[in-house]
Amino acid sequence: MNVTDTVADMLTRIRNANAANKDSVEIPYSHLNHEIAKVLREEGYIKDCFWTAKGRKKAPIRVFLKYGQNREKVIHDIQRVSRPGIRRYTDVDNVPKVLGGLGIAIISTSRGLMTDAQCRRTGIGGEVLCVVW
Repeated sequence: MNVTDTVADMLTRIRNANAANKDSVEIPYSHLNHEIAKVLREEGYIKDCFWTAKGRKKAPIRVFLKYGQNREKVIHDIQRVSRPGIRRYTDVDNVPKVLGGLGIAIISTSRGLMTDAQCRRTGIGGEVLCVVW
């Protein structure tokens, strides 16, 4: 299968696995997907993510989803904002606040991927990849 938007594919796989109460999901490797998974881990939306390239260059990324005490979902929704056909950029003054600060926006900047709060702190904008809450 040839996927043109790997980020949208990743987010859909996470959304579907989360809806089905799966413990983990495999995502095709790309550097951007791996960085997004690391941001989700740092922000507490997933338990962990692993990628091991044991001789295979295209080994998948394994993402372990996180749930609450009674299997409440930690990720309520995850949506793609900027797409290959419609890029969404923001400057530091217009960085989106997701649900008044309850969620995060993942933004691709000249200094790597950052959350909306990190962009406001450092004073830079970029391409808004996705929002999570």
